[in-house]
Amino acid sequence: MANTTQDNINKKRKSMRRRRRIKFFRLVFVLVIFGLIGSAILFVGFTVYNAGSRVYNEFADLYQGYNDRRTARMGPTDPKFDGYTNILILGVDDNERPEADTILLLSFSNETGKSRIISIPRDTWITSRSNSGRLGKLYHFGGAPTLVREISRLLGISIHQYIVIDMSTFAELIDVLGGLDIYVEENMDYDDETSGLSIHIGQGYQHLSGEDVQKYLRYRGEKLGDVGRVQRQQKFIKALYTKVLQLDTIPKLPAIADLFRNKMETSAEIFDSAHLANVLRKMSSDPPTTLMLPGSENVDGAWVPNTAELEARISELFPLQDIVQQSEAGDADSEPIGEVADE
Repeated sequence: MANTTQDNINKKRKSMRRRRRIKFFRLVFVLVIFGLIGSAILFVGFTVYNAGSRVYNEFADLYQGYNDRRTARMGPTDPKFDGYTNILILGVDDNERPEADTILLLSFSNETGKSRIISIPRDTWITSRSNSGRLGKLYHFGGAPTLVREISRLLGISIHQYIVIDMSTFAELIDVLGGLDIYVEENMDYDDETSGLSIHIGQGYQHLSGEDVQKYLRYRGEKLGDVGRVQRQQKFIKALYTKVLQLDTIPKLPAIADLFRNKMETSAEIFDSAHLANVLRKMSSDPPTTLMLPGSENVDGAWVPNTAELEARISELFPLQDIVQQSEAGDADSEPIGEVADE
């Protein structure tokens, strides 16, 4: 009887030791599993952190490069023009030594979408520390960035973007839009065998193709010369502006976007996309206010700006009271906005 009791006690002790060993191994197993899971989480977290840091650094480098290019292109900017988006449009000829044949400064109010256009004769005489000569010819030596800096200095306006379009692409753009209806103010007859230019467009309302619009803009009549040429540019821009806002332009937008992407030079980058899309979305249906650079021709046929009159006209187009309102609204909304009065 005593032996039986001792055997039972020994069996219970062995059973308890076995259960303790099982609990111990279970605990070790659980700790190992949690350790592996913790290590995996740390590894994944570290990998994600490194990947995120790399992406952030690459993005920061891209944005810094964008800012550097933007600063180099624009130079010092005046904050009073933060409520506007000012775009320099250059129509460049197809010669071996290309020149800027058409020079326009297009300005949008970021808030209202109202626009203004300043036409600058290609023969405008520029004198600065770095450049002197006729404005259109400077394109060959320094490209669009040089004209951005010189025109910004000339007008006292910050220029935010530029677009360069050659004559063949320009004609293609007009044809994509379906041509333009323009009133031709006089019979245009001009032949130049050397340049291969032949212009014959009758007076009156005409539906002009892309090639015809080129000729209409390049024609220089004997009466007004370059002044008449700039006036035709302004008339053309108003007709183009009206055409772009028509509903039948919407199906043509992909083809227009393809031209901008593949056949035009522009300073706009991916970082500018959202802002430019917002500006275009707010485009006003009102025709743009136009201004020809005030000045007169000298004996050599160059256009000499009238500085005093130019300053007065720029003040009218970008009135101080609107600039103050933009600044105050920008402080309140953390967004630069602007409005042009008397348009």
